[in-house]
Amino acid sequence: MTNLSESKIINIFQKKLGNKKFVSEDVEIFTLGKTKIIAKTDTMVQSTDIPQKMKLSDAARKSVIACVSDFASKGVKPEYGLISINLPKSISKKEVNSIGTGFKKACKEYNISMIGGDTNEGKEIVFNVCIFGNSNKIVTRKGSKKGDLIFTTGPFGYTSLGLHLLLNNSKKTNNLIKKSLKTVTNPKPRLDYGLKNKKYFTSSMDSSDGLSTTLNEMSKQSKKKFIINKIPANKDLQTYMKKQNMNLNSAIFHGGEEYEFVFTIPSKYKKIIIKNAKLMKTPIIEIGYVTLGKGVHLDNKGQKTILKDLGWKHFK
Repeated sequence: MTNLSESKIINIFQKKLGNKKFVSEDVEIFTLGKTKIIAKTDTMVQSTDIPQKMKLSDAARKSVIACVSDFASKGVKPEYGLISINLPKSISKKEVNSIGTGFKKACKEYNISMIGGDTNEGKEIVFNVCIFGNSNKIVTRKGSKKGDLIFTTGPFGYTSLGLHLLLNNSKKTNNLIKKSLKTVTNPKPRLDYGLKNKKYFTSSMDSSDGLSTTLNEMSKQSKKKFIINKIPANKDLQTYMKKQNMNLNSAIFHGGEEYEFVFTIPSKYKKIIIKNAKLMKTPIIEIGYVTLGKGVHLDNKGQKTILKDLGWKHFK
């Protein structure tokens, strides 16, 4: 008996709950009266999502941030939320206070009002967060056109290194390692940049499941070929990975946990989105372009290789 993949499980539920063909998107959209509601839910499970050395306050904050990141990629402001939590009976008051502090910090950072939720008892900590906003239009994962430029907020790779260090209980410390650990424990979605620049984007998607997953999904939905000719990594990480004999491309494209987003724009908007990035102190990197065809291809000095989707997948 083979294990069901995440996509197959989703397809089963989709058939049970509705007849529409499932199209993967960062958020859900529905209309209530005359108001178009944008919603996102995300779950964080202790055994699979929270490294042992991660503070519960950071984990709680991050569970909210995961939803904010999706709103950032769609150019929508998150406004209200619900939190459902599962806690073991042995949890202490100090730990509960820490969790509450993390939720409060995230809500204060992004001006989100938590209006309620649910508390349950179970074997491990689970946070389920649902965020709501309203907007007449989102930037979808599809929509890129031939000649569009591909950008990402960034850079990438630090979280892959940070997770590796946390999971292996590394005692090493230097500025790069501190920076890498901070990207895991304290990610900062580029919400303001998404809100200000959405009108220039032809497509956009959150990158938290891995850059290779994001690029392949956007290419597939747009029915276009993505050529990637620049790796979005800083020199300090490239130098460290080389010295440690670690796979840089794997960390950049398949590591995941980066709460950044990828977006495409017509070339005529390049100057203005770069100008806005500087004004908003948001790092953005031009990594390639869109053309006719299909799939994602890495272009290394004329040598093209296919970039497979090897990002995070549940149940694999």
